Amino acid sequence: MMNKSGLFFIILVLLNTFFSTNSATTAQKTDEDKAHVLKNINLSDKPHYENDEHNSEYDHEAFLGEESKTFDQLSPDESRRRLGLIVDKIDSDADGFVSHTELKDWIRYTQQKYVRDNVERTWKSFNPENKDKISWQEYSDQVFGFMKDMTPEEISREENGISHKGMFDRDHRRWSVADIDKDDLLNKEEFTAFLHPEETPRMMDLLVLETVEDVDKDKDGKVSLEEYIGDTYQKDHEEEDMPDWVRNEIAHFSKDRDKDGDGYLNEEEVKNWISPVDYDQPDAEAKHLIYEADRNNDNKLTKQEILDKYDLFVGSQATDFGEVLMRHDEF
Repeated sequence: MMNKSGLFFIILVLLNTFFSTNSATTAQKTDEDKAHVLKNINLSDKPHYENDEHNSEYDHEAFLGEESKTFDQLSPDESRRRLGLIVDKIDSDADGFVSHTELKDWIRYTQQKYVRDNVERTWKSFNPENKDKISWQEYSDQVFGFMKDMTPEEISREENGISHKGMFDRDHRRWSVADIDKDDLLNKEEFTAFLHPEETPRMMDLLVLETVEDVDKDKDGKVSLEEYIGDTYQKDHEEEDMPDWVRNEIAHFSKDRDKDGDGYLNEEEVKNWISPVDYDQPDAEAKHLIYEADRNNDNKLTKQEILDKYDLFVGSQATDFGEVLMRHDEF
């Protein structure tokens, strides 16, 4: 289960990552765009548990990915019909059951679909001639070309801790790390690493560095407890005490995050924080959904068991995405 601090922290990191990568194309990005980026790591931009209550919207997005948007507009009968068609796709061996492996593979597929679609769309946007590679100059001219009409002071001026110069430098650094053969050109695989470092293991050290830069307010190269908590919780003056989840997260920082007990998170500890080695989110979500829907405890689901729990899988409150469900040719 993703704890609140972990969720909100990754929101912070990935929103900054998103604006850095796309700062220019430019100016305004919607909440839907931000949710897409977040889902690359978290399966959903929604917390799985909120105030110790289960939040089914997390399950909807984890299960459907980009297909979840319009279910809140469907009648229960239509919702069940479309869910049944999806179940047939998940049951890859057509044995009448959805196994843990099949469900896990499906969730991982939906998790990664946005990455594939986003890379293809963005690649075409920056490379309309469909060349094998695009250059930093081509990319930066399109993304940061507006800076040519700005003064040095305007370029360096910070707003909410971010400046155009900072975004340019950050993108250029990420481009260089993604560029395996160091020719200042990116092929589609390298461009994928540039756009989505969270999906590319060799980019993890850079993502950790960007994370520390985002959260490390005093710029001492490490994350204090105050910085760890500060971006996820600001006490309301009317509150007499902090919520239990904040207390728990403070204890979690000392017990689990700060391995060497020095009161700070270094880069290796931040890496373990944002990318736990032993945690497989699609696997955990598949187990959770089977636990909730498996009536006879055989650790697999029939179509009827899934349809009986359709509100868990697709529910009426799901929002965000969902274009595929309206395209009947997909089924």
